[in-house]
This record gives sequence, structure tokens and C-alpha cells, in this order.
Amino acid sequence: MPTRDTRQRRLVLEAVRSRTDHPSADDIYLAVRERDERISRGTVYRNLNVLAEAGEITHVKVPSADRYDLRQDKHYHLFCVRCGAVTDAPVDYREELDRRVAQAAGFAVERHRMIFEGLCPACQKKENVPGRAASGKNMNEKEIER
Repeated sequence: MPTRDTRQRRLVLEAVRSRTDHPSADDIYLAVRERDERISRGTVYRNLNVLAEAGEITHVKVPSADRYDLRQDKHYHLFCVRCGAVTDAPVDYREELDRRVAQAAGFAVERHRMIFEGLCPACQKKENVPGRAASGKNMNEKEIER
């Protein structure tokens, strides 16, 4: 269902579109306030929810704070438990999981969401964690399945 286009909603959407780091609602609020100092935190949060419900952005739920993503395709995320960074996981979405769960449970599965939690490469380096980021390279599907 299309959302009513308001100036505030456009500002919020533009703020999400300008980021690639899965910003929090507060990040978006601060960015919008730079363009309109009268906009309230509640207005920004409300518009983020409206945009997510309308399917214009994705609401990513992670342990520390809700984040927002412009990508609409089905994909997974990585969450750093130390610094809170959120990034897209370099693996394909597994449609077969939706089908398997739907068949086993009799549930009409639309999608599943997955958050991988751990330490990002920057935090591993800061904490000098040996062997955690094997080589720092992206693994392909065959390597992940092993």
C-alpha cells in the first residue's frame, strides 16, 4: 500500500538512502535534524515505521538497537557484538528453508530473517583475537556448508 508522501517522510527516506551502514533510528534522526531542526524524534521514528511497513525500507532487528536498510531483497546480516556494526552477510538467502519449514509446520512462510553475531574484522584486530577471521576473505557457499 503506498504511503502518503510528506516532506518529513521524504527527508527520512533520503537519510536512509544516503547511508550504507544500516543506521539506527537515532542516526537517521540526527541526519534529518541537520536539514530540518524542527522535526521531532517521534516524527522520524513514526516515519521509519511507516516506510518499513510500506516496504520502502527494511527494519533490521539486532540486539543493541533497531537498524534500517534500504535493500529490499531477502538477505542476511552480520552484527558485531562489540561495536554494534551491522553489515550484509556475503551469502545467498536460502529459499529452501522457507519451503522446508512451511512443509514441516503447515505454516505459510513468507520469509525468514537471520542475524549472524560475532566480532567484525576491525574489533578482532583491536582485540588481537587470533584465528577468528581465518583470512578475512569472503567464503563461498560450498565453504560455508562444510
